[in-house]
Amino acid sequence: MGQQEKVATSLAGAVSEEISASLTAVDAELTRRYPGDPGTRQPVHTVYVPGDVFEPGTLRSWGDQALAALDEHAPEAASFAAVLGIPEELAGPVHDRVRAKLEREPVEDLRIDFEDGYGPRPDAEEDEAAARAARLVSEAYANGTAAPYMGIRMKCMEAGVRDRGIRTTDVFLTGLMAAGGLPEGLVLTLPKVTYPEQVTAFVQLLEAFEKAHGLDAGRIGFEIQIETSQSILAADGTAAVARMIDAAQGRATGLHYGTFDYSACVGVSAAYQASDHPAADHAKAVMQVAAAGTGVRVSDGSTNVLPVGPTAQVHEAWRLHYGLTRRALARAYYQGWDMHPGHLPTRYAAVYAFYREGLEPAAARLAAYVAKAGGDVMDEPATAKALSGYLLRGIDCGALDTAEVARLTGLTRADLDAFASPRRGDLTVTAP
Repeated sequence: MGQQEKVATSLAGAVSEEISASLTAVDAELTRRYPGDPGTRQPVHTVYVPGDVFEPGTLRSWGDQALAALDEHAPEAASFAAVLGIPEELAGPVHDRVRAKLEREPVEDLRIDFEDGYGPRPDAEEDEAAARAARLVSEAYANGTAAPYMGIRMKCMEAGVRDRGIRTTDVFLTGLMAAGGLPEGLVLTLPKVTYPEQVTAFVQLLEAFEKAHGLDAGRIGFEIQIETSQSILAADGTAAVARMIDAAQGRATGLHYGTFDYSACVGVSAAYQASDHPAADHAKAVMQVAAAGTGVRVSDGSTNVLPVGPTAQVHEAWRLHYGLTRRALARAYYQGWDMHPGHLPTRYAAVYAFYREGLEPAAARLAAYVAKAGGDVMDEPATAKALSGYLLRGIDCGALDTAEVARLTGLTRADLDAFASPRRGDLTVTAP
């Protein structure tokens, strides 16, 4: 040991206390606005099914149709990998996990649609469909056939359909309560939000419902669908989407990009409306920055190119969907929409390849960081957070196994949770 240094200061302790006192309000505001990731599982996709099409066997039917598409158009691991450009060493693991996923849990998040996918109907017809949706969702959770997340997309808060959207929401939620209560996986999606005041109005609706049923305040959350240019850039030049998150008063769980409505809104020709258009990239980048740290997740949109028809046509649609999904993952959009059962094989193939190809490098970096072993990359706590989050998302969707991650990192699930987020560290999460 060298000579002990003499420590001297120039400021009285009161200076630090005064500074802390002056920042008390800021500290509280940071905690309120930016609580960090909630630590819950984020589904890799959302499937939309019209309200009059949803049946008790819909989820299983989607899985069976996806498996049939694989059997018909790419029955072997090698052929499936060749279509999508998956490296040979990942062909078997990805193919096997995709098939297992389609057999076990084909849909992670289902939205029963009463908006564009359902359209205008007589009030009595939509009332009955909403009540039926509530009954079927309750039954699915009761008998173990539900997706991890399920709910509805109602009509929006615009004047022409506002009353209908409010009534459908009321009928659906009331039906759930009558059948035993709101399921933990309940998700509502508010579409075509243009002004923060529309979010405030939806919060008012949910508050009234909670009071009517004696529910805890804030029990019901919802997603905000971003489908108009005004939701990104308000008339005064501010980012309206950031104000929408604040207007939700802690209830917002996600921001979902609406590929086709948004593209049409900014004048993109139909042939070029896609989730990789520059206009889409700009909108999602603003959404991503607005949501960062708030606990609100961002979801990409969808492709309307369906994998149907002869094999060559299916392969082309598969390659498009796989490429768009991989592109979104690289940009930290970990969720998207799937419009057809034929999209499921490529959704899971893209997600599983993304996590499996990065498993060993990510695990090695995290293990080295924990051991303070150094190496050719100087990682910081923020990187450890990102590495842990990457591995956790891989585990949650079924791309990775908890045991193999533990073997490669020497860390438990609880350890990963603690690195990814202080809030996650207090949770016990069971991988699907």
